[in-house]
Amino acid sequence: MASNGNGSVANGNGTAKNGLTKIQTQKKHNGICHDDSVPTVKAQTIDELHSLQKKRSAPTTPVTGSQAPFATLSEEERHKQQLQSISASLASLTRETGPKLVKGDPARKADTQVSHVHHHVTPTIAVSDSALKFTHVLYNLSPAELYEQAIKYEKGSFITATGALATLSGAKTGRSPRDKRVVKDDLTENELWWGKGSPNIEMDEHTFMVNRERAVDYLNSLDKVFVNDQFLNWDLENRIKVRIVSARAYHSLFMHNMCIRPTPEELENFGTPDFTIYNAGQFPCNRYTHYMTSSTSIDLNLARREMVILGTQYAGEMKKGLFSVMHYLMPKRQILSLHSGCNMGKNGDVALFFGLSGTGKTTLSTDHNRYLIGDDEHCWGENGVSNIEGGCYAKCIDLSREKEPDIWNAIRFGTVLENVVFDEHDRDVDYSDKSVTENTRAAYPIEYIPNAKLPCVGPHPKNVILLACDAFGVLPPVSKLNLAQTMYHFISGYTALVAGTEDGIKEPQATFSACFGAAFIMLHPTKYAAMLAEKMQKHGATGWLVNTGWSAGSYGQGSRIKLQYTRKIIDAIHSGSLLDAEYKKTEIFGLEIPTEVEGVPSEILDPVNTWSNKKAYKETLLKLAGLFKNNFETFTNHKIGKGNNNLTEEILAAGPIF
Repeated sequence: MASNGNGSVANGNGTAKNGLTKIQTQKKHNGICHDDSVPTVKAQTIDELHSLQKKRSAPTTPVTGSQAPFATLSEEERHKQQLQSISASLASLTRETGPKLVKGDPARKADTQVSHVHHHVTPTIAVSDSALKFTHVLYNLSPAELYEQAIKYEKGSFITATGALATLSGAKTGRSPRDKRVVKDDLTENELWWGKGSPNIEMDEHTFMVNRERAVDYLNSLDKVFVNDQFLNWDLENRIKVRIVSARAYHSLFMHNMCIRPTPEELENFGTPDFTIYNAGQFPCNRYTHYMTSSTSIDLNLARREMVILGTQYAGEMKKGLFSVMHYLMPKRQILSLHSGCNMGKNGDVALFFGLSGTGKTTLSTDHNRYLIGDDEHCWGENGVSNIEGGCYAKCIDLSREKEPDIWNAIRFGTVLENVVFDEHDRDVDYSDKSVTENTRAAYPIEYIPNAKLPCVGPHPKNVILLACDAFGVLPPVSKLNLAQTMYHFISGYTALVAGTEDGIKEPQATFSACFGAAFIMLHPTKYAAMLAEKMQKHGATGWLVNTGWSAGSYGQGSRIKLQYTRKIIDAIHSGSLLDAEYKKTEIFGLEIPTEVEGVPSEILDPVNTWSNKKAYKETLLKLAGLFKNNFETFTNHKIGKGNNNLTEEILAAGPIF
C-alpha cells in the first residue's frame, strides 16, 4: 500500500481499503515515522528515565494544634531534623559528635541528597579520618528497596519461588543467652532479678561504653547504615519508639516486619527514640574486654536505654532484646508483659496461651474460628491486651501447607526466611532440610495472617491457658486452676523434652522456664505472677493447665494425646462449657479435672485410668512432683509485697503435696 504523500495511509477518501478509519502518522524531519498516540518520555538519558520511575513522597502530616492544614516544614528541613536525630544516636563517646550524614545509597550518586548534618560540638580529640567522610543513611526503606540492597550487596541473599527473601545469619543461627549482659548500676541492682536462675548476667557501665564505642565506630566506618524508626506495643497510650541502626539490609527488613510499622504521618513526627539498638553484629567484641567470655556480646543498658550487639548476626537477638526491655518498662506502668500467644473469639472473648517450644502454643492459638491478636509477645494493661509486635517469627522446620496453612501462605514477598535450604534452579524451599540449622525461621508482618485482628488489641482475657507437653504422661489433659495454682504453674513454666537416643537415654527430661520465658524476664518471676493473679482476679479470668503430651504411659510406652482431643478441650474452654462440668481432684498435684468433655473420651481425662501399671504411674507421678519441688526452691525465699510473704506461702501450698 502506498503512502498518500502526507504521512497518511489511506485510499483517498479518509478510509482504508478494508473500510477501517485511516491511521494518522506524523513524519519527522529525520524521516522516521513515530506513533504520536502517547507522548514520549521527558528524558534525554537512561539515568533521567530511571529517575522518572520513582515517585517522590510528599509530606502529609497535619501539624498538631495548628491552623495550617498540613506541615509547614519544607522537605529539606524535615530531612535535616531526621538526620540530626540519627547523628545524635551515632555520636561517639570520645568525639561527642555524630558523623556527617547523607541520605541515600552511596552507589547511586545521582540520587544522593547533598544536605548533610552533624552536631557542631567541639571534638575532644583531633580530627580523624572518620570525621572527614560521610555516612550514608538508608532510612526506613521499603521491603522492595531492602530486597535490592540485600541481593546486590549481601552474599547468601536470594529470592525464593514464593517471593520471600532467603538469607543467612552467619555463624550464629540462634540466640546466645550466655553472652547477653545487663548493666548493673545503682538503679538496676535493686530492681532486677540477679543470681541463681536469673537470665540477667551483669556488666558495668564502663564495659558497656567500651562495647558501645566499638559498635558505633564500626557502624560509622561503613559507607552506609540502615536506620529503622518504629514502634512497640499496639496500645497507643503505652507504645515505645525504637530506633534500630544496623549494617545489613536483612536486619532492617527483619525489624521492619517484627516491629509496628509507622505511617508516613507518624514517621514525620517521630522525633527522638525511647530506645536504640546498635547492631554491629558482623564485628566481634574485644575478648580482652572485662566481662567478655567470647567474641559475641549482647549488652543492655536500661539507664541509657540502649542495646549493643557485637559478634552475632542472628536477627532474633534484636527481637528478644526489645522484649526484655518491655519486661522492664511495662511493669513500671502497672502493665503486665507476657510471653504468650493471644486470640479472640467473635464474641470478644480473649484467651492467652503460654507454652514452651513443642507444647503447641502456635498451633492452638491459630484458630480459623478466632481472630489472632498475636503469636508471641503481649501486654495486659488497664484497657485490655495488646500485641507488642507488628509481625510473627515462625519456626519453619518441617513446615507443610497441610499442617500450618497460615504460616505457609504468609511466606511470600516481604517475608524474611532465615537459614533455609532451597533448590538452586527453581528456588523451592525444602523445609525438612536441616543442613544449615534446625532453627530455620520466617519473619513476616502480622497482616499476612488472614484472620489477624488489626489493630492488634483486645479486651481483658477470660481464659489463661498454660500448655505443657508432659512426656512423663502423668498430667491430665486439662485441669482447672485456682489463682494460687495458676501462679505456681506460671512461675514453674514446665514442659518435658524427649531425650536424644544417641547415648541410649530414652526417658523424658523436665524443663522449667519461669513465666514461660525465663530468658527474657527482667524482674523476679513472682512479681509477674502477682500481677497476673491480680489482673485475673479483677477481670474474672480462669486459669487452665492443658497437657498436650503423653497419655497411658511415658514417652516410649504411652502415646501422645491426639490433637483433635486437645482442640475439643480448647473449644470447650473458649465456649465456657467447661466451667459447668463436674470436677474431681487428683492426688499429689491437687488438680481439678473434669469428668466429661464433649468429643473427648472420658477415660483419658484422669491419667491414672490410662496406665495399665498403676505402680509405675504412682512412681512416675512422684518423680515429676519431686522435679517441680526442686525447681521451685529457687523462688521460696522471695517475698511478694512489703513485709508480707503470705502470698508466697499460698503459692507454695498450691504445688505438689507428698
